[in-house]
Amino acid sequence: MAPNADGQSLMEVEARWPRVLLFTRPFAAIGRAAIRWIGNFGAAAVFLFLAFLKIFRPKQVPKIIQQVYFIGAKSTLIILLVGLFTGMVMCLQSYRALVKVGAEGALGTLLALSLVRELGPVLTAIMIAARAGSAITTEIGIQRISEQIDALDTMRIDPLRYLISPRIAASIISFPLLTALFDLIGIFGGYISGVVLLGANAGTYLHRVQTSMEMKDVTEGFIKAIVFAVIVSTVCCYQGYFAHMRTDSHGAKAVGLATTSAVVISCVLILVADYVVTSLLI
Repeated sequence: MAPNADGQSLMEVEARWPRVLLFTRPFAAIGRAAIRWIGNFGAAAVFLFLAFLKIFRPKQVPKIIQQVYFIGAKSTLIILLVGLFTGMVMCLQSYRALVKVGAEGALGTLLALSLVRELGPVLTAIMIAARAGSAITTEIGIQRISEQIDALDTMRIDPLRYLISPRIAASIISFPLLTALFDLIGIFGGYISGVVLLGANAGTYLHRVQTSMEMKDVTEGFIKAIVFAVIVSTVCCYQGYFAHMRTDSHGAKAVGLATTSAVVISCVLILVADYVVTSLLI
């Protein structure tokens, strides 16, 4: 075999390719995943923009009210339950830590600020994503694979306006209201755990809750709730709307995988967005 310009035979060069591929294959996989993620992010952004514009079309109010009932009212019980025990557990753990440093009087301040600024919006969004978000993805996904969405196109009914926009609007309305409910029941749960069960001073607890919170703390919690509402509604609707385009499965299995992806992605993005929003508001 004739040598090349570097004095190496063609056979020697070809023998080295498997080693080159061995080292480059992980980077190629990362690159493909990054390109796919960026493409999905851009498609979801366009999806949200088009659906948001159609919220303000006529005859949307009845469908929005229906979705507010499904997303908001039907999630009230689970929000109350999680909020109550979150406040009780937080107060129990915080009281034990504060007693060690002689600062048990700050129990109300610690509990109120933690709930209003962080735990309230985050846990509310995660619970709604698990209950209502999964149902939204499944419902839209079934409509897609059963060609009901194609039937809407045939009847010249915009699927984004009919299916997606009311759910996004209802999420933006429901998330802040449920967050406020979570905060209130969490503070009440902290009162039960700290004052009734552990014997903390009731006046000190309520006074610290009242004086420690400012309007900017409540506003920050509501801003986070609205951001989480947009994230959860967009991800869940997007996953269900394009369930038929999944490359890993098709049919009913695709709907199941889309539902799983919607909940997981929503929870991860909630935590990421929580850090980003907190950094911007500090």
